[in-house]
Amino acid sequence: MPRTSASPPTADSAAPAGPSADSALTHGLKQRHLSMIALGGVIGAGLFVGSGAGIAAAGPSIIIAYAISGLLVMMVMRMLGEMSAANPASGSFSVHAERAIGPWAGFTAGWSFWFLLCVAVGLEGIGAAQIVSGWLPGTPEWAWVALFMVIFLGTNLAAVKNFGEFEFWFAALKVIAITLFLVLGLLAIFGVLPDTDAPGLSNLTGDGGFLPKGMDGFIIGLLASVFAYGGLETVTIAAAESENPVQGVAKAVRTAMWRIAVFYIGSMAVIVTLVPWDDPKVAEVGPFYAMLDHLGVGSAAQIMNVVILIALLSAMNANIYGASRMARSLVARGQGPSVLGRISSGVPRNAVMFSSVFGFLCVLLSYWRPDDVFPWLLNMIGAVILVVWIFIAVSQLILRRRTEREAPQTLVVRMWFFPIGTIVALAAMVGIFLLMLRQPDTRDQLLATGGLTVVLIGLGLLRQRRRGAEGADDGTGTGAGSGAGTDTGAAAEIPAQRR
Repeated sequence: MPRTSASPPTADSAAPAGPSADSALTHGLKQRHLSMIALGGVIGAGLFVGSGAGIAAAGPSIIIAYAISGLLVMMVMRMLGEMSAANPASGSFSVHAERAIGPWAGFTAGWSFWFLLCVAVGLEGIGAAQIVSGWLPGTPEWAWVALFMVIFLGTNLAAVKNFGEFEFWFAALKVIAITLFLVLGLLAIFGVLPDTDAPGLSNLTGDGGFLPKGMDGFIIGLLASVFAYGGLETVTIAAAESENPVQGVAKAVRTAMWRIAVFYIGSMAVIVTLVPWDDPKVAEVGPFYAMLDHLGVGSAAQIMNVVILIALLSAMNANIYGASRMARSLVARGQGPSVLGRISSGVPRNAVMFSSVFGFLCVLLSYWRPDDVFPWLLNMIGAVILVVWIFIAVSQLILRRRTEREAPQTLVVRMWFFPIGTIVALAAMVGIFLLMLRQPDTRDQLLATGGLTVVLIGLGLLRQRRRGAEGADDGTGTGAGSGAGTDTGAAAEIPAQRR
């Protein structure tokens, strides 16, 4: 719907100038879409499948691991929510990093996140195809991935409200599934289910105790839990295309705490209370399947396969959307090829196509080069989310003071205990990096992600210096510091007029 005076302008509401676009992004997402995207964004395949490795490593202490990482994620979302409510933008943290630190920071944060989302689209497509191929033996997995790509390419090429509807129902199904799971688990814990006895604390304190593998096992579980929270950032990207961006972001962020507590920490508590942490099924086929099987639920494997398939397809849809909007936002600020900024009927269709094709290329690499190139790609995205979180924290630390000075009325969401809360969160992120260096598997991921980040920083600085020189030559004064100087309330993104 068109923006009215009651709906504040967004930081990237202006399309790139000239031939880059023919219209601006629309505001087709309703509040119910945004609320469900925020709600469903925390329920992904990482929770249903990836949490098994964390439980196998940390045992019952996985509850504490998820509580600690969950608190960090809440703080990151609070910081991001503060900046996004003050300046809604489809480039989200990339825009904030550019305004706070400089164009090179926006370039690095934006393109690294775009790369993460595109590779994730490929991984999710592979996972979904494996499930469907298991139901229909003999069908090629790559064909199913292609089909899913075509479907979600269609939803994202159409009006943004179509994406919103798909995500609304995907998220609704995930919320219903996890709610039923938690209710069933609680009934079993209290001995209410027929033919089940209340387990008490036997699985929490027996068989090695609460820390069965010591601090080393706890650290592995903590690292696994940190990277299970991906997907929360998408809501601040989608908010820029909602009917009321400020209200949407504020509501999503304020409800993040109970969503994380219920869905993640609650799920881990229920699982390790009911199922022995060293049950082989926890790591082999997933903790949720292990619990349903432990309770004697018939067809537990197929039930979980359906739920995981829905989670994977939802993530594919959301990540194509997020990648395309991030690419379009970067181009609108002169941080990429102008052809990707072209907008038709309110949709950045070239960016959608490019992001989808790159994601499918990652799928093909998993078949063509499964032993070298594909693992290299996976390692490069291993710690990207931590890099993004650091940009978010540093940006908030800088922009909070500036916003208090220039536009205090836009601070409808505020970071807790600023600036101490932000500094503590930054210290925790540095601590996670150090913990990753201790573990061989995560060390490889950290080094690969570090290489990607260094390359992007170098490219960003090069582009910034080149644009600064061009600005000095033509007397406009734009360039090296221009990105950081657009902090005027809801500032328009820098048009992509130079390359």
